[in-house]
Amino acid sequence: MNSKFLRSLVCLALLGGAAAHAQEYPTKTITMVVPFAAGGPTDTVARLVAQSMGVKLKQQIIVENVGGAGGTIGAARVAKSAPDGYTLFLHHIGQSTAPALYRKLTYNAIDSFEPIGLVTDVPMTLVARKDFPAKDFKELLAYVKANKDKVTYANAGLGSASHLCGMLFMTAIETDLTTVPYKGTGPAMNDLLGGQVDIMCDQTTNTTGQIKAGKVKAYGVTTKTRVASLPDVPTLNEAGLPGFEVAVWHGMYAPQGTPKAIIDTLSGALQVALKDPMVKQRFADLGTEPVAESRAKPEALKAHLKAEVDKWAPIIKKAGAYAD
Repeated sequence: MNSKFLRSLVCLALLGGAAAHAQEYPTKTITMVVPFAAGGPTDTVARLVAQSMGVKLKQQIIVENVGGAGGTIGAARVAKSAPDGYTLFLHHIGQSTAPALYRKLTYNAIDSFEPIGLVTDVPMTLVARKDFPAKDFKELLAYVKANKDKVTYANAGLGSASHLCGMLFMTAIETDLTTVPYKGTGPAMNDLLGGQVDIMCDQTTNTTGQIKAGKVKAYGVTTKTRVASLPDVPTLNEAGLPGFEVAVWHGMYAPQGTPKAIIDTLSGALQVALKDPMVKQRFADLGTEPVAESRAKPEALKAHLKAEVDKWAPIIKKAGAYAD
């Protein structure tokens, strides 16, 4: 038996073992890392999807919150995790802005991960504490310009969706406000409710309930058209910021090197979850909806992430927003 034939047998055995492993997957609990604090909008999306995917996969998916540094701490942890399908990552638009915002990332936002699929596009809302003086956007604009040294803007940290929205908002109104960063929009919202900070731009998944309950004031949504769950809230374009638009997309990933068979299994489970009536209804209640099935696939997320990295890099560079 020659050495070439032996090597072929070994390769076949290894491939067979990998295939068998993929067919058995998953055999234990899966962890989905969310790079922000519990209670925030990305956390909400993750928990809804994880619950439904777990049913399809017949294994529990637990959400682990690893907040800090605009999502980069959680991303770094996943990038270093074993590529076996048992550590997943759900992040939003911040995955595409991190390369431009952070000079010393310990991972590559594109190459350190295997894309699983897009999940949802979430509108954002500009909100303020309940007792903020301005009754509408026109008054808000006048107030913040007259009191720019006193008004505080809360966000979930550099690179977060709330930071990005705030950066574009301040650029649009040509007024810099005092920013107060948090480890997630969950704690930021708590301080907004408590009156410790003044305004915030956050995803509808975190603000819709508070707006409907009258616990915060809403001045506008960041989409081209009004959000169905908040019909009385104008778009910021309507309110007085022509062309202002920000949507926060969410994507799911696994560490680089995760076998394709496992990625396909996870992507299939994601597609099923996004058709789940419970998920669709909860998303609708929160002012968003699942992406189309064609976008909940690895190739769609890969292309979208690359395009978004290319889109935001020059914008962030022009704004001069960097961190070491």
